[in-house]
Amino acid sequence: MTSRVLVTGGAGFIGSALVRRLLEEGHAVVVLDNFWRGSMHNLRTINSHPSLTVIEGNVMNSDDLQRAFDALGGVDLIHHLAAINGTKWFNEAAIDVIDVNINGTLTALRKAMEWGARFVLASSPEAYGDNEQMPLHHEDTSVFPSAASHQRFSYGASKYLDEVALHHAVHQGLDARIVRPFNAYGADMLGDEYGQVVGMFFQAIRDQQPMTVHGDGTQTRSLTHIDDIVEGFYLAGSLDVGDDGTPLSGRSFNLGSQDEISMLELAATMNQIVGSLAVDCVLAGGYPGDSKRRLPNIESAQTALGWSPKITLEAGLAMVWEGLQTGP
Repeated sequence: MTSRVLVTGGAGFIGSALVRRLLEEGHAVVVLDNFWRGSMHNLRTINSHPSLTVIEGNVMNSDDLQRAFDALGGVDLIHHLAAINGTKWFNEAAIDVIDVNINGTLTALRKAMEWGARFVLASSPEAYGDNEQMPLHHEDTSVFPSAASHQRFSYGASKYLDEVALHHAVHQGLDARIVRPFNAYGADMLGDEYGQVVGMFFQAIRDQQPMTVHGDGTQTRSLTHIDDIVEGFYLAGSLDVGDDGTPLSGRSFNLGSQDEISMLELAATMNQIVGSLAVDCVLAGGYPGDSKRRLPNIESAQTALGWSPKITLEAGLAMVWEGLQTGP
C-alpha cells in the first residue's frame, strides 16, 4: 500500500538511504532537513524523482512540519531521524544536541498525534548510557553518570527522553515504534573529525595518512551495513502488526550485527581490504565516557520484524570501499 511519508533528517546518511528505499517501494516522500549535517549530495541519485519533495526547514518549527504535510496532502508515516550526531559534537555542542533531540522530537510527535500518522523514532544505543552489560536487550536499563563528568550523554540522555516522550504518546493512542541502529556504516557516511569510525578510517586511507585509533583500541563495536539498517527501519514503519502477530506500537527494536570487533581489528581488516594502500595505525586520545563494548540483543527485531543482518563486515567494508572508488 502506497503511503505518504515524511522523513525528518532525510538528507543525512541513514535518512537519505531510507528515502531511496521508500521511493523504490512506491511511496511519496517529503524530506525535511536544515542541511546542517545532511546534504543534497546524499540525495544525488534521487533528487529528480517525481515522488520526492525536499524542504529546507527546522524540525523544531511546527510550521515547517506543516509545510511537509501540505506538500504531500497529508502524512501517513513519519520517520524521525533529525538529530545532531557525531561524538565530537556531543562534547562540543551539548546544548544544541539536546535542543534538537528533545524539542525536535516533541514537535514531530505532536504533529504525528495531530495528523494520526504512524511514527518511527530513530533512537540510539547511546540511550542505554553507561550500561555495559552485553548484549543490550531492547528493554534494558539505561545508566547515566554524573552530569559533571562529561558532556557525551547530551546525545544519549536526550535520546532516552525521546523514548519516554514516545511512550507517553503511545499511551495517548499514537502508533509509534522505536528503532536503535548500532553503528551504521556505508559509502556516504562522514569521514571528517565529526564522523564515525569507518568513515574516518577510510578517509585516512584515501588521504594516505595513519588511522587514528582512540584509547588502547580494544573497545568493540557491532558495525552494521547501511542496507541492513534501512531494511529494519523500513519494516518498522511498514508493518501493521509483527510477524509474530503482536502489535508493534510502543515496541523497540535494536538493529545491529552480532559480530563484535575491536577498533584495532577493524583497522587491520580495512587495511587488508585496501591492499597496497594500507596505512599505519596510531593510538591517540579518545572521548570521555566512550563505551568499552557495544553489542545488541536483536531478539525483538527478529521475532516481530523478521529482521536480521545479512551483510558480513568483510563484505560490507568491501562494498563501501568500492563505492568510494566509483562514486562521484
